[in-house]
Order: sequence, then structure tokens, then C-alpha cells
Amino acid sequence: MKEQPAEDLEILYQGDWLRMVRRGKWESCERTHGRDGMAVIVIAVTPDEQVLFVEQFRVPLGAPTIEMPAGLIGDDLDDDSIESAARRELIEETGWDAGRIDVLLTGPTTAGMSNERVAFARARELRKVGEGGGVGSEDITVHTVPRRDAPAWLMRKHAEGFEIDLKLWAGLWMIEFNPDGSPAA
Repeated sequence: MKEQPAEDLEILYQGDWLRMVRRGKWESCERTHGRDGMAVIVIAVTPDEQVLFVEQFRVPLGAPTIEMPAGLIGDDLDDDSIESAARRELIEETGWDAGRIDVLLTGPTTAGMSNERVAFARARELRKVGEGGGVGSEDITVHTVPRRDAPAWLMRKHAEGFEIDLKLWAGLWMIEFNPDGSPAA
């Protein structure tokens, strides 16, 4: 893997959470906190076969979105792990806790624009522990959707004007399968 030397890095803008950089002629955005720009998306199905989705307004899009529970790794805790961030975000956003978290796959979200990477984590052995809704100024609505109806529900939400995170289709696939195509245990 070829990496550009650090001296080729020009910082164009530095904010609290992001910075805009240029390497040669290539401009991109970098997360400036946490664990190397890592985030986690949590694939969670309740014991009665309901997929957990969250709805929230996303300022960059200027629209409400439908997503799976997700969050940044290490934004508050230096020793944060993918598993602990997944558990924390699942509880904060949905009010469900997991007896087991399996990290499935990690990769870039928008490789041509950002250094952000996302880890898919499957939450197992769920139990209800609270109401969810997020923390602070997060105004999250929790949706529980029958697993068999989830794709059609997402398309209805899209038709209603919601932005739908495309990673949801990968998440739905990983309810039943591991990234290599083998059945989820």
C-alpha cells in the first residue's frame, strides 16, 4: 500500500470534529477525533424479529434520515472499542442492550472524500433496557419493523421524503449472512 508522506499534507480548514486537507491535488475531509475516523453501525433484531432502525434529522442533508443505530468510536473515551461503542450507541439510540456484539466487517464509507471507516457489528441476545431516543440534542425516533417487511418499509419511507442510508441493505443482508456469505450463527 502506497502512502503519501505527511509533508505533502496541507490543512485547508480545521474544525472541532473535521478538517479539510489537500494532498497534492486531492482534497478530502478527515475526522479529527476518536479512533482514526472510525464509526460503528449496529445490526440489531429484537427477539420477536423486529429490525431496529432510527430516524433523525441530519443537518448536512437538510432532511430526516433512516439509519441503523450508529456512532463514533472513541469520541468520548480514549479506550473505546468497536464492541463498547456499538453497545453504547444501541442503548442510547434504541433502548435495547445486547448480550453479545460480533464485529463483522470494517471499511471506508466514502473512500474518495473522507478517511471515515465504518465497522458493521451484529448485536445478539437483545433485551429492552430503556426508551432510547439518543443523548443531548439528539432527537431520535426508534422504529421497530418486522424483519420480513423491512425493505418495503424502507422504500415507503424513501417515497415519503426520508433519506435512506444505503448501508442499510448491507445490514439487512448481514442479519442472515456473514460477510463471506456463510450463514450467520
